[in-house]
Amino acid sequence: MQKKEHYLCLRIEANSIDKSTSSNLKDLFICHIRHLIQPPVLKPVESKVDGLAFLGLSLSRLSERGHPDSVTNQVAFDFNDVIDRNYEYLQSTNDDGWLVGGGEPGPPKSYKLPAKDSAHVEIMRIGTFNPEWGGVSEKEIINVMKSGKILIPQIEVLPTAVVANGDQPPELEIRFDMPYGPDFMDMTSELPPNWQLRFIHNQLFKHFYNPSRFCPGAFHCTIVRKAEFRSEKHKEAYFSMCDAVLRKWSLSGPRPLNATAVDNKSGLWLFTDRTWPSHFFPPNFLPPYDTQEKRQVILSYLTEEWDEKTLSWKKAVYKEKPNAGPKQSFWSSCGSPIDTLPCGNPIEVLLGSGSVSLPPGTETPESPRTAV
Repeated sequence: MQKKEHYLCLRIEANSIDKSTSSNLKDLFICHIRHLIQPPVLKPVESKVDGLAFLGLSLSRLSERGHPDSVTNQVAFDFNDVIDRNYEYLQSTNDDGWLVGGGEPGPPKSYKLPAKDSAHVEIMRIGTFNPEWGGVSEKEIINVMKSGKILIPQIEVLPTAVVANGDQPPELEIRFDMPYGPDFMDMTSELPPNWQLRFIHNQLFKHFYNPSRFCPGAFHCTIVRKAEFRSEKHKEAYFSMCDAVLRKWSLSGPRPLNATAVDNKSGLWLFTDRTWPSHFFPPNFLPPYDTQEKRQVILSYLTEEWDEKTLSWKKAVYKEKPNAGPKQSFWSSCGSPIDTLPCGNPIEVLLGSGSVSLPPGTETPESPRTAV
């Protein structure tokens, strides 16, 4: 059942409540249901118009099997390895067909809607570029992202799973999760795969407070929508194929997207919608990340996560790293990383040491709690 249909059924159920029930209680019930099924935006009442603008990663890639107008923005992963262009496992998809691996070429190669590759990972949904609708102006976003207020590390990622989401029929998604938490005590330990996504996400959420702000299912890349498998056996075989590809990718570890690791050019994009990445923001917070000053900044943003249900911050909970022994809590040793770090604001400390590499002419980063 789709969301609109689900909402309609619940609305009918609310209207069927006994007439003796107060209208205020009915309204409360309806508002509660609306909150459950609408996107978890920061301020629902002030979010006037839904939109698709966002900050995130562009994973598009030109392929001879896809649309000829596709643009290569990443060279790390060929997503054709985890899609089913020959429909060996899938019976059907929606009209868009495959969104990744070069997109849909159109007739005579395919008979879905022709479209270039739009593979992406959303890190923060903005909605619109109209503040009156609950969004943020494009100019303001660009100014903030170029100012150095948001620290952008060299982004190196690793796909961690291919899953079917909870929709019926489901979307197929590539996940980019942190498989385990960081070591909050050993500043020289290796950071977990995909830490950069949570690090950037939390910075953005602590800076932008526009009503339409949210992040849909962090952090995933949609492969295809309304995926109907031929049978349960075909479904199992498809995911087994994907698991084999993921194991192969994991052998190389996290990889930069659109450059070699030494180039430090794997950064962030501003999208008007998933088909239109318009502005690129290169890294300004460069490796290595094992100095005490830089690691303190990184860990200070990885101790929290945004709770979509309560629309508030909560302590992040991570899986233990395999074979990792018990560690002292970073919270118990340092207190809240945002409010009570003994060394003060970690970004200010970095600036004092000269460890942050910012583009020439950019502004000095402000406190991570500063709202736009």
